[in-house]
Order: sequence, then structure tokens, then C-alpha cells
Amino acid sequence: MLSQKTIDIVKSSVPVLAAKGTEITKHFYKRMFENNPELLNIFNHTHQELSRQQTALANSLYEAARYIDQLEVIVPAVKQICHKHVSLGVKKEHYSIVGENLLAAMKEVLGDAATDEFIHAWAEAYWAIAKVFIEMEEELYKKAENQPGGWRYFKPFVVTEKVKESSVITSFYLKPKDGGPVPSYLPGQYITVRVKVTGDTYLSNRQYSLSDAPGKGYFRISVKREAEPNKPKGKVSNYLHDHLQVGDEIEISAPAGDFFLNVQDSTPVVLISGGVGITPMMSMLNTIAKENAERSVAFIHAARNEEVHAFKKDVEELVEKLPNASKLFCYDQPIHLENADITGHITKDVLKDYVKNEADYYICGPAPFMKAMITNLTELGIPSEKIHYEFFGPAIKFDQINQTVTV
Repeated sequence: MLSQKTIDIVKSSVPVLAAKGTEITKHFYKRMFENNPELLNIFNHTHQELSRQQTALANSLYEAARYIDQLEVIVPAVKQICHKHVSLGVKKEHYSIVGENLLAAMKEVLGDAATDEFIHAWAEAYWAIAKVFIEMEEELYKKAENQPGGWRYFKPFVVTEKVKESSVITSFYLKPKDGGPVPSYLPGQYITVRVKVTGDTYLSNRQYSLSDAPGKGYFRISVKREAEPNKPKGKVSNYLHDHLQVGDEIEISAPAGDFFLNVQDSTPVVLISGGVGITPMMSMLNTIAKENAERSVAFIHAARNEEVHAFKKDVEELVEKLPNASKLFCYDQPIHLENADITGHITKDVLKDYVKNEADYYICGPAPFMKAMITNLTELGIPSEKIHYEFFGPAIKFDQINQTVTV
């Protein structure tokens, strides 16, 4: 338990972190990677280049200081981060490296303001919070490892099928290299793909939603080709599209993530996606069709046009078969008007027709799209506990959604 003196000092640093937090975290990452370059095998280089990870950590420090005497308040955010850490293979020993460099960065950026008393209090607070992370992550590792076909960290899989779903999205079907069983997962969860791109010094990690129902004997990810093949943002997606072929091996993590469909419930479900955000929704829709076909489900998807729209036929066929299912396809720039149910954007007026008592709403897509959907649903009176979403990338505050990475 933290002493009252430590709590007081840490809480008093809230204004400092509001003003200097990002400067501290930028210096921290620079310092840590210079001292421990092997950690570049874990961290997403895109998030580093675009300062997303630095901003996310600054937010986390700010919230930790603000709620240091009420850590239960930040448990939901901690849980989400722990899932991401587990999918990246973060280990207990990494916390010592992070702590050492973070405290040093505070001292170097804040100068005389970071007194010995200040650093001691933050060291005590850091390890109290790190202990929560370490214990929660160990539980997640054990759960992933102890299930049938499970494992810890990364395992080699083989590409068994490669299917083009649209002009920009391709699916990869994956099975364990050792011929073992494929573990189950919750519809909406993701895996991390770890690859060594030709010419790179370090490994690259990217998280992709599983895009099919569990229990089918394979994992399926559906990857959008990003438009910048020579930049970090498009490096891995272009590598997968251009170089990963049937029969090739790839390392992946066990499924993780706390954004998933509640398969035990029977309440109505509204799935709202934009672009490649359709991938976890396909896992959810396929699971409903497989396990609870009577469940009411509305599938709402927005895309630029029908050429980039993946799984269009699959959704149409499922909706036709399911007794309580409906779909709505919205194209911003349709090639043929008759292919769109509506044109333009999914507005509050569009969504109001899908407001149902007791329904759960799942949202995935580009960050501005998600912000608009969450805002619209909130204004339509949907309680926050019924709106489920997750951003791929570092944890951020809601008012910073426009600055974050698209899913």
C-alpha cells in the first residue's frame, strides 16, 4: 500500500504531467531504445514515428497520477493495455527497464523540479502500478497457454489459403505448423503477427482482428493494404499482400483483446463498421449464425465504394438465411448507385431506425468514424455500457480520437 506522503506527491504532479507529459515520454522512448534497442522488436514503429505511443503513455501517466489513490478507476484501461502487452510478448523483466528509463527521463526533463523526494514517490507509485500489470498479464498468459492448443508469446503458423476479399483487403487462413489444434477465442479478439521485413533490422508487430467465427480449425485475418509501402504505416500490410504466400510460415500470438461479442447473451446486436473495421464484425456475425441463429442482428457497414467493400456477398447470404437479421450498406462514392442501400455517411437519422431496447452496439472502423458513431448513439440515448468499441493502437482519450490510428 502506498504511503499518504507518496500519494500526495504523485497527485501534486498532475499539473506538471499535463504540461510536460509528452516531452517526458518522448525523451523516455528515445532513451530506452538507445539503451535497450532489442525492445524495438516489440514496439510498433509506426506509433513511435507518429508520436502515438508517446502521447498514449503521457495520458497514462497523467491518469495514474490523478487516480493514484483510486487505482480501481483505471482498471478497465489497464485491462485493455494488458491484453495488448500479452499479444506483443511483454515480459515481467521489461518493467524494470521501463521503470529505470522513465524515472531517469522525468529527472532529465524536469530538472530541479524532480527532487529526490519526487523521484522516490514516483518510483514507489510506478512499481505499485507495474505490479498490477504484471499480475494481470501473467493471468492472461496462463489462460492463453493452458487452453487446448494454447501457447505463450509467439508460435509459428502456416498460411493454408490466401483469398482476395476486395480491391484492398486480402484474407489469410492460418494453421499451426506443428499440426496441433487451433485454440478457441471470443469473436472480436485479435492476434499479433510478427514478421521480419526484408531490409529491416528489427521485427515488426501488427495486430489484426480475427475475421471468422471460432471453432473452424483455422485462424483467419483479413488485412487491408495500406497505401504507403515504403513507410511504417504500410510496411507490414504490403509485405503480407505481396510476399506471404500459401505454404509460408508466420509467427503469431495467441488471441487477445477485451472487445468481443457476449456469446452468452441473447439481446439484440447492432454491428457498425467502417472500412477494414468490418473484420471483427464478420467474426461476430459468423458466430451468431453458427451458435445463436435466432438472435436479432443488424449489420451496418460504411465503405468508400463497392470495390473496396470486403465480405459483401458473405453478409448478404448470411442475412438472407438468418430469421432476425438485417443489413445496411452505405457507400460514400458508389460506382453504381444501385449497389448502395444509402449514399453518403451513416448519420444519426440513419442510426435512429436501429435503436432497440436492450440492444448492444459494437463499433469498429477509422477513428473519426468511430467518434461520430459513438457520439450519434449517445445523443440517441444509448447508455455508454451498451456501446462497445476498441481502437487498434495506443490507448487514447476520447477527445483525441481524430489523432489516432485507423483500425
